[in-house]
Amino acid sequence: MTIPSEMKALLLVGDGYTRTPSGSALEAMEPYLAPSSIGVPTPGPTQVLIKVSLASINPSDVAFIKGQYGQPRVKGRPAGFEGVGTVVASGDEAYPRSLVGKRIAFATGLSNWGSWAQYAVAEAAACIPLLDTVRDEDGAAMIVNPLTAIAMFDIVKQEGEKAFIMTAGASQLCKLIIGLAKEEGFRPIVTVRRDEQIPLLKEIGAAHVLNEKAAEFEAALREVMKAEQPRIFLDAVTGPLASAIFNAMPKRARWIIYGRLDADATVIREPGQLIFQHKHIEGFWLSEWMRQFKDRRGPAILEAQKRFSDGRWSTDVTAVVPLDEAMARLPGELAKPNGKVFIRP
Repeated sequence: MTIPSEMKALLLVGDGYTRTPSGSALEAMEPYLAPSSIGVPTPGPTQVLIKVSLASINPSDVAFIKGQYGQPRVKGRPAGFEGVGTVVASGDEAYPRSLVGKRIAFATGLSNWGSWAQYAVAEAAACIPLLDTVRDEDGAAMIVNPLTAIAMFDIVKQEGEKAFIMTAGASQLCKLIIGLAKEEGFRPIVTVRRDEQIPLLKEIGAAHVLNEKAAEFEAALREVMKAEQPRIFLDAVTGPLASAIFNAMPKRARWIIYGRLDADATVIREPGQLIFQHKHIEGFWLSEWMRQFKDRRGPAILEAQKRFSDGRWSTDVTAVVPLDEAMARLPGELAKPNGKVFIRP
């Protein structure tokens, strides 16, 4: 196919990291991104050029464009960490060349050429050739949430306790983990912010769903903690909610933080529990997990594709927004609960 010299993209306005952190919501696009035309990049020896079909938006993308992620921004480059598309050109090495013409899921973190564009560059090692039975919507969200779900559920299984607790229970990631847990007889406890989310999560396998906004939340939390004794806490929120949960957990609890949706201060109510109750606080970053557990990456990718293919997993879609409409529509679409938002170039 003919590759144009220029493409449309949403380009980063900021560089590096911010000095003025803000919340996790995307209140407007203009401070962080600008629609523009830019030259189509040339892939390096180990890279591929992808014609993007659909690009995903994750909380990590919002943190990144705000300069609040663990990776610095590069001003003037497209944003977007993952997507799905067709490889149209490659570098000189054998494996990148073997991907030309294939539909792939891809991650752009190592290339700094994001997916919110008509074309993207990715390292060939960060590309996943997709089964024909995987929808574009699932392929565009194949890496960040599914692999994180599998990796973190591995941690739950290794701990040996059947009960565990998660914040942001209605998120796509938590719903994937709930599905895994139900199949293997585990008992997920999740928190939400809306009562209408409770029946759905119980239906797909949550053992307990607690509304963090309810007046009796902390009393209900203590009751569930006493009955279930969960020792793994998978947390995307932090802030006062996470502080309350960690404080209520039993001895030897592990608080695993993988996001910060709440910008409020996170207080350890009783630091002595780290000493006398042997509790631990740690972080999870998928990029680090993929580097550390290379032997687990391949089986996890295959497992995720099979689950999307046979219907055990499915990506809930809030909206697919054309690239030309993204500046106006994305903040509003991202503010809606329960599903993912995509950009279509």
